[in-house]
Amino acid sequence: MAEENERQAMDIGRPTNICHVAHVTYDRFDGFLGLPSEFEPDVPKKPPSASATVFGVSTESMQLSYDSRGNCVPTILTLLQSRLYDQGGLQVEGIFRITGDNSEEEFIREELNKGVLPEGIDIHCLAGLIKAWFRELPRGVLDSLPSQQVMQCESEEDFVKVVRLLPQTEASLLNWAINLMADFVEFEDVNKMTSRNLALVFAPNMSQMADPLTALMYAVQVMNLLRNLTDKTLRERKVASSHVNPSDDRSEAEDDDVGEYNQEEEMYVLEEEGEDVDDLDKEDEIIEESGRITLLADEHKPSSTVNANDQKKKET
Repeated sequence: MAEENERQAMDIGRPTNICHVAHVTYDRFDGFLGLPSEFEPDVPKKPPSASATVFGVSTESMQLSYDSRGNCVPTILTLLQSRLYDQGGLQVEGIFRITGDNSEEEFIREELNKGVLPEGIDIHCLAGLIKAWFRELPRGVLDSLPSQQVMQCESEEDFVKVVRLLPQTEASLLNWAINLMADFVEFEDVNKMTSRNLALVFAPNMSQMADPLTALMYAVQVMNLLRNLTDKTLRERKVASSHVNPSDDRSEAEDDDVGEYNQEEEMYVLEEEGEDVDDLDKEDEIIEESGRITLLADEHKPSSTVNANDQKKKET
């Protein structure tokens, strides 16, 4: 009986004098929803993700966006990519290979955590932040793949098969990175970054292994994976481009035909000037060029031959 009385004495009573002001919910992408304006000064501004930082955290806690190819990736990547392209990064020599200023990178990291990307950032610092984002993931993009199976890959087809084992999130991140590298390889004449060069600088950031020796050997194979997939993407882009603009092939073929005809025409001129042209010695020869142009050799005989025939007719 004493225990029951003690339990009743400890019960918390119902709240009194309640006034419902607003219904507030929290969205991991948009922050507090429905928050009264008088409370806004006391609440931090909307973060770019559900975490306090955009580096070194899982993509599950980050704000996501779709890129132009339908990949669902963290918004910070599309933001850095857009700024990198707008500032002419595609044509900067040594992009992704040359490191930016460390102090500037630390400042930009702090601003990105606030959801702000400052203007006038050094181009190499922007590129370095993209690599750093991949490097600092809690788990590397390719770490879910069986390492032994990756090490056994010898051809492009092998690499294509193994990356199909990636979960959707990691597959989207890899596809985004591959297309990013392909964009820069298309300007390799200017930026000096081939598919091999880009694969070399990106490979250490795509996986994490504790053992240094194993990590080094694996990074070499990851480099081969990235290079093969980048080259494959570039070939597919060329095929798609040729299908979109089939007129280009016809134009090239027509240019070849014109070039051949001009060459033959030049040969006729040389014959009239007395030059030796082996293929034009036969009389009454019909020359067809590309199935469209027909010229009679009689029209291009030296004038002396024509005069001799006329003289013969007169004598007859």
